[in-house]
Amino acid sequence: MDDERIVSGEATGTDEEIEKSLRPKRLSEYIGQKNVTDNLKVFIDAAVMRKEPLDHVLFYGPPGLGKTTLAGIIAAELGVGFRITSGPAIERAGDLAAILTNLSDGDVLFIDEIHRLNRSVEEILYSAMEDFALDIIIGKGPSARTLRVDLNKFTLIGATTRAGSLTAPLRDRFGVISKFEMYSKEELEMIIERSARLMNVEIDTESLEEIAMRSRGTPRIANRLLRRIRDFCQVRGDGKINMSITESSLDALRIDKLGLENLDREILMTIMTRFKGGPVGIDAIASAVGEERITIEDVYEPYLIQSGLLHRTQKGRVVSDLAYHHLGLDIPDNK
Repeated sequence: MDDERIVSGEATGTDEEIEKSLRPKRLSEYIGQKNVTDNLKVFIDAAVMRKEPLDHVLFYGPPGLGKTTLAGIIAAELGVGFRITSGPAIERAGDLAAILTNLSDGDVLFIDEIHRLNRSVEEILYSAMEDFALDIIIGKGPSARTLRVDLNKFTLIGATTRAGSLTAPLRDRFGVISKFEMYSKEELEMIIERSARLMNVEIDTESLEEIAMRSRGTPRIANRLLRRIRDFCQVRGDGKINMSITESSLDALRIDKLGLENLDREILMTIMTRFKGGPVGIDAIASAVGEERITIEDVYEPYLIQSGLLHRTQKGRVVSDLAYHHLGLDIPDNK
């Protein structure tokens, strides 16, 4: 998988650095995910009134939708410390124990990609979430004994792009489970306008609409496109983002009107021209375009399916009439 894809919702090192300056700090500044934020506002206010930690929270949905940002906002609204880590970074039970024992009372611990936690680490997390205690086994065999270490009360916020990969025992220990949806064009326009203002870049209404339309419903992609267009604007324009520089920049980046990039289009064209529009198996597609099956399934297919360009059937993948129209091909008679 290419981590540098401009229309990928996955964060790169550059994204993480720049996003810190663009992230809203309070719920009142957070744009989108209204159902999630409205409910969280109630739960946070209730926890503050009771002077108790917030229940453990699970966020799930595609990457780039603001799960990390909202976790930081929750900590700010509660007025407590915020610690960030990820599932792959916690390799051993001792790593988790070190993190948990250093949390102050009421702190928020955010674990990204929580579905990738080591099973032995996950099992230790159960007692920490339920009883705010760690059960540590000392020794081996018949002489082994369990030592219980009490922890300060804390709130765990887990984030995952694969809710189905979570084990039932872990999922059931979250009191609040929230699904993140793709953003509307109007919400993305508001986010781009806010980001442009924070970046001290002038941008016209037409450009806001065009960037939003090509951002695949994802704020991270919208902000990434805005930064790239700003680069073109500074070098080839007058420093102000208008429709002319926006269109020429996106054309140079080869991002089309639906936010598709080269391989997105190649996958669709391959099914249309080599497999008569489908149905065709994923392994045949992967072989034809020279990509790994898992890359196509995890990286490219979700958006193609969501946008109505590709259908997944029992017999295989089938392109839609919309895909033929978008790529300017005639719909075959057999469809």
